Amino acid sequence: MKGLFVTGTDTGVGKTRVAVALIHALRAQGLRVAAMKPVSAGSAPQGDSDPLRAEARVESYAPGELNEDVVALLQAANVAADIRDVNPYAFVPAIAPHIAAQQAGVRIELDTIVAAYARLAAAADVVVVEGAGGWRVPLNEHEDMADLAQRLGLPVVLVVGLRLGCLSHALLAAESIAQRKLPWAGWVGNAIDPDMACQPENVATLRARLPGPCLGIHSYQPHLVAMTSASEWLVLPDVYENKNKLK
Repeated sequence: MKGLFVTGTDTGVGKTRVAVALIHALRAQGLRVAAMKPVSAGSAPQGDSDPLRAEARVESYAPGELNEDVVALLQAANVAADIRDVNPYAFVPAIAPHIAAQQAGVRIELDTIVAAYARLAAAADVVVVEGAGGWRVPLNEHEDMADLAQRLGLPVVLVVGLRLGCLSHALLAAESIAQRKLPWAGWVGNAIDPDMACQPENVATLRARLPGPCLGIHSYQPHLVAMTSASEWLVLPDVYENKNKLK
């Protein structure tokens, strides 16, 4: 299974920013890259004039809405796909996925997500899958995002939100990933607090204590921006450095 699973130490740490950057970097290798956000919570209505409607086949998207992270991923990817596969579960409230699902009378099923991933993988060289929330965010009464990552079996990219407390969060997430015996692709530091004290020292600690490699450190930016210049700060995991390694 060819792809990457992008997770984070928490919600709001920059998973989408890193996922978009990875997509651009993979496309620069000449690869066909599909994007996936299995579960999104927090959607905005899309008007009929939205240019994404035709490209992403949004007319088949039952809620008629798109999450902003999903929009960013769609704009970055170069493989056309049914939105129901790109984002199988979408909920309007920006709350924990399992709670949003309960309120909507829906159960998030891992089998549904895995089947959607398989369809995307069949049409692409690589699928970049972005999780929701942090590594262990619940999806239903028994399973969480880590269980989904284990089902997909993809190398994991951990996004560390650089702020006070990130060291413990990052080390706990990395420990859990290792316990599940999932392949480790690397980690990315994303500055989310412009006033973080001792950021270089914290990054040095992460470099020393996380299993590595560090794929990049992204400086603080208040808004999600296009990552066409990802090569300036991001390196791909070794297996994707040369597209011939995928053959």
